[in-house]
Amino acid sequence: MGKTFDVVALGEFLIDFTCNGVSPQGNPMYEANPGGAPCNVLAMLAKLGKRTAFVGKVGGDQFGALLRGTGLDAGISMDALVMDPAAHTTLAFVKTAENGDRDFSFYRDPGADTLLTADEVPEELIAGTRVFHFGSLSLTGEPVRSATQKAVSLARESGAVISFDPNLRPPLWDSLDHAREQIAWGLGQCDVVKIADNELEFMTGETDFDKGAAILRAKYPNIKLFNVTAGPDGSYSYYSGLRVYVPACKLGGVIETTGAGDTFCACVLNYLLEHDLDHLTEEDLGRMLRFANTAAYLVTTKRGAIRSMPEPEQIRALL
Repeated sequence: MGKTFDVVALGEFLIDFTCNGVSPQGNPMYEANPGGAPCNVLAMLAKLGKRTAFVGKVGGDQFGALLRGTGLDAGISMDALVMDPAAHTTLAFVKTAENGDRDFSFYRDPGADTLLTADEVPEELIAGTRVFHFGSLSLTGEPVRSATQKAVSLARESGAVISFDPNLRPPLWDSLDHAREQIAWGLGQCDVVKIADNELEFMTGETDFDKGAAILRAKYPNIKLFNVTAGPDGSYSYYSGLRVYVPACKLGGVIETTGAGDTFCACVLNYLLEHDLDHLTEEDLGRMLRFANTAAYLVTTKRGAIRSMPEPEQIRALL
């Protein structure tokens, strides 16, 4: 039986307020960029022609309406988006350093995305996807943690490939031990993982990527494809007995890194939708990483994420 969607993602959908200059009075001016890692991933996949749907909750406020409209404009099904009139949409204020790295301040206690309940998880939608993607921000507390656990279980039962991105945001956790515990749960559920260099060190204490990857791959043999992103240094894939490294695209013009990891993740999932996860070659992995790295570079040359995803033609031209 055919699947209705290529990728369904669950998690946070929020507004990233990024500083975009100063007013004539010298006050910082913030631009409201629709974001949230799961929808960033879906937006890039939609650009690549894949059928995507989002599961989550926003407030019944002006920001929630903006997010819903943005998701629809990006080609993502918003049928499973819950708009809660009693909750506020989560906001994130992003301070960007000169090298493009970011510091986050979240307004999310509680934010609407944390209030999604297990009863609000659409079972038929989850059962109808080829890939299910989630991150750790929907594991920070209840009730959304139970909703996430239910969705992962449903996706696995339906035979979907499970994709996980730890996406560590320390300010959102009551303790780093709790974050480590929940990220460990996510690693234990997935077939494919995209983990950043700082997250690999957080989970293993290792700064050596090969050693860190070996620790987690031994601990979580369920992970078939283990990808490590190292920002401007490129990315690594560990698969079966293979290790493939591809350097980052460095052509200058980086404004901020928001959405780079999500763009990378989307391109990996896109590749897996077109190739057999159980029979990848070294050449496949290299081709996958080159495309993903290039797309991730392009999104860093603009502000924001969902509305800054590159067109496939731009990626291919740069390749």
